[in-house]
Amino acid sequence: MPGIDKKGIQHILISRTDAIGDVVLTLPMAAYIKALFPGVVVSFLGRTYTQPVVKACTAVDSFVNYDEIRALPETAQSNYLKGKKIDVIIHVFPNKHVATIARNAGIKLRIGTTNRLYHWYTCNKLVKLSRKKSDLHEAQLNLILLNPLGIVSIPSLQKVIDHYSFTRVIKLPVSLSNKLAGGKFNLIFHPKSHGSGIEWGLDKYAQLINLLPADKFNIIITGSDKEKHLIGDWIKTLPVHVVDMTGQMSLDELIAFIGKADGLLASGTGPLHLAAAAGIHTLGLFPSLRPIHPGRWAPLGKKAGYLESGSNNLDEISAEIVAKTINSWK
Repeated sequence: MPGIDKKGIQHILISRTDAIGDVVLTLPMAAYIKALFPGVVVSFLGRTYTQPVVKACTAVDSFVNYDEIRALPETAQSNYLKGKKIDVIIHVFPNKHVATIARNAGIKLRIGTTNRLYHWYTCNKLVKLSRKKSDLHEAQLNLILLNPLGIVSIPSLQKVIDHYSFTRVIKLPVSLSNKLAGGKFNLIFHPKSHGSGIEWGLDKYAQLINLLPADKFNIIITGSDKEKHLIGDWIKTLPVHVVDMTGQMSLDELIAFIGKADGLLASGTGPLHLAAAAGIHTLGLFPSLRPIHPGRWAPLGKKAGYLESGSNNLDEISAEIVAKTINSWK
């Protein structure tokens, strides 16, 4: 690219300081960067709780913890970034504080979008990008930010999937692997979404459980400790063969557990995208509501798919149609 000295670029930082699903859909960017700049170091700036997700991507060389940076004295924050000897920062998730300290750190190439006013004085390479109005998937939108580095066309979703590199996971403890049943299809339900998506009703999940034969399916309910308190009473009403794993795993363990399972069902939430990236059967339930429709946020994976409601909620998606889809996996 004119004006870009590829030989002078040795360390590129991807900045995405938001939620798990957003981070998962940004990870292919690391592999694309590696292809553009062989031998370059790729780091990822994220929040503490998303570190296990980033660590699972083999295309990312190091994790830079934004929470640790924010805890430093203001004068030390830019110096911390400066010490990393970063040549390029890509502001995938706009963050005024990150943009400011990156400029103050003297990072040579700072890429941001035109629709954030502060990028006009903190970045020196602006990309026109409107996510809300676009028909592209979130993962494709992320890659538009690589245009200044040499990506001139938007890759297909299949090509994006091929760039996940999501394989560096911990060994699953025996106490957790024992919850997976041999001879059955291990199917995870993740009913809650921490408010990140419109949720399918718990009554629909209960109906679905009754439609899936217990001798063929090992059904496992997952969720955070906070979610355990929200659905604990509902779980008690489910058949005895349903396995409750809510609040029992760290994120590292959940990633490994999902990778060893056979399938996962959820609405638009982080574990949905983790399952898709892990390559297991994944079914996402989505409303036909912008900007949270599947055209923007569908799970991307070799065995991933979705059902769309046709309305602004998930009421039109029946347990019967979900059961039909899941049964087609076996």
